[in-house]
Amino acid sequence: MSKPKLLFVCLGNICRSPTAEAVFRHKAKAAGLNAVIDSAGTGGWHKGDLPDARAREAGGHRGYSFAGQTAGPVIDSDFLEFDLILAMDRRNYSDLIAKAPGTQVGKIRMFLDFGSSGEKEVPDPYYGGPDGFEHVLDLIEDASDGLIAHLQQ
Repeated sequence: MSKPKLLFVCLGNICRSPTAEAVFRHKAKAAGLNAVIDSAGTGGWHKGDLPDARAREAGGHRGYSFAGQTAGPVIDSDFLEFDLILAMDRRNYSDLIAKAPGTQVGKIRMFLDFGSSGEKEVPDPYYGGPDGFEHVLDLIEDASDGLIAHLQQ
């Protein structure tokens, strides 16, 4: 993979996947990894919305930029365009598997499979307090480091 194309996916594309996009973009640049990085949701009801203000605030405190990000749904061409499609939780994963053309299913992975936390899913922080957004950042930072190491092998 010369210039990997990565798509981070959660449910609405306003909390977890935009955070993963912002964190991974920052860490990839620092590691000298040239990649196409985007995010999307399995649902499209937030299309055009900015990432959740709490996600932007928590990420901003750690130096991550959400500039230029707006929510959008996974579209059929994403399965052809991207090399890796990274699901935040099992429901996102199964929704992606159900939507993907059979030849593209192998591109879909659980994002935390690249992490070392032992956790399998990035929990949705939407209905919780600020601690949930911090926990999401911790998990995403760890998995981003693991994914960068994987891509650089």
